[in-house]
Amino acid sequence: MLRPRLHEQLNNHFGFSEFREGQKEIIEDVLQGQDVLGILPTGVGKSLCYQLPSLLTHGTTLVVSPLISLMVDQVKQLKAKGYKSVIALNSFMDYRERTAALNQLNNYRLIYVSPEMLQNPKIEKVLHTLDVSLFVIDEAHCISQWGHEFRTDYLKMDQVIEKVGNPPVLALSATAAPDVQKDIKKQLGRTNMIDHIYPMDKPNISFAVEFHEHQDDKKARIRHMLAAQRLPTMIYFSSRQSAELVAEELNIALDQRVAFYHGGMEQMDRLLVQQQFMKDQLDVICCTSAFGMGVDKPNIRRVIHYHFPTQVESYIQEIGRAGRDGKPCASIVLYTPHDQLLPKMLMERELPEEAAIERLFAWLTNHSALLPDEEMHEQLQLSESQWNFLKYQLEETQVIFQNTIMFDVELWSKAKMQIRTNLRKRWNYKNEKFHQMRDWLYFTGCRRLKLYEPFQEGVRDAEVDCCDHCGFIIDDAQLMEEEAAGVITHNSWDVRLKRIFLQESINE
Repeated sequence: MLRPRLHEQLNNHFGFSEFREGQKEIIEDVLQGQDVLGILPTGVGKSLCYQLPSLLTHGTTLVVSPLISLMVDQVKQLKAKGYKSVIALNSFMDYRERTAALNQLNNYRLIYVSPEMLQNPKIEKVLHTLDVSLFVIDEAHCISQWGHEFRTDYLKMDQVIEKVGNPPVLALSATAAPDVQKDIKKQLGRTNMIDHIYPMDKPNISFAVEFHEHQDDKKARIRHMLAAQRLPTMIYFSSRQSAELVAEELNIALDQRVAFYHGGMEQMDRLLVQQQFMKDQLDVICCTSAFGMGVDKPNIRRVIHYHFPTQVESYIQEIGRAGRDGKPCASIVLYTPHDQLLPKMLMERELPEEAAIERLFAWLTNHSALLPDEEMHEQLQLSESQWNFLKYQLEETQVIFQNTIMFDVELWSKAKMQIRTNLRKRWNYKNEKFHQMRDWLYFTGCRRLKLYEPFQEGVRDAEVDCCDHCGFIIDDAQLMEEEAAGVITHNSWDVRLKRIFLQESINE
């Protein structure tokens, strides 16, 4: 039943007097028990679309979230606002903590969980006992972007939804082209979801692409930009090593606080760096794509891409972290002729070659069951992502059932054909996305119009200088300067900070 006086409830629970674009419309449909796909611009406040309904409905709201840091941050914010019946089930929990949480899970109204955790038998067993009133997929583009190879548990969400009683489904994202929207619905088994699709473009961001001859030229350019204006800045890299090396060079060359962040760091170290950046105790983050999703820092003024991503969707997500306060911000992509080699290498690490299919079935012939994933990687000489793709295909074609290999000549023949077909489709899809991104870099017209062309018809009027084609010059940009934040205080993590920030001594 639709709850009246939504504005009153919004003010009572969250202290806001008005809804932002799209929030009220989505919430109304959710409260009516509808399946909803919501595409809202970064910074609008997508999480409110399920947080408010969780307070107004019976039962439990289950939120599938892609990153531990994102879950932890949202739980922390909600508890600070007085919302106590919220929990995040994640790998940070030790055995005793997780057991205690599972024993009282029915006391929580809002539960955050990763897609991988949903496949944990103990968690799955407890979730089936809950009265789930709303099933939410936050950052739903991950289903299409990561689900087909890197994190295939995203493609099992339809099974989980059925097991918890087929509650209404809400899928939310800031970036999803029509083909991704279609894939989200297909993978969730909800092809008739109500669409609430809003413009994704940011009127307060300016765009620039700069071509350089060598990597050293890019580093010099970054040093110049950072020295000219001390502003909260994110620099994106496709290489963990490059992120670390450039962070070290910037720390030496500039009187600014620079840290690196990537998926190879320990989880606690990543959370530490993220919190320092959020609290204005860092000026610059040199990061990979592992950083940024759900980071609600309002005053990021620049997003610099040292390497360009493999697809436009990723680029839009990453620049969406700038200017969440609505004030002027800028995106700068630095490009050299050899830069396109790295995205190609990353794509090759994500998907196997066709020859790997023959190696796989040759291995299956001599075994009765799959080995642990780590051993499968090693024996078949595959990356984690490549193996995840093949393993999911084996499950879908019923060659394996609960890790047991099903021997059937006809089944195997059909499975090989199906896996080859799906592999070629994914290669074609990824190559198409890569060329779309590269074409944007070389485009000689308005970058804003070209960037959002696959997602929507037209763009809103820019509130700042538009792009380098339309007269934007980053060196002349008047980006709002922030007051210098206080120095990092001395505490028990001094040694850790020294290693992460690459400084000789924190006490200096």
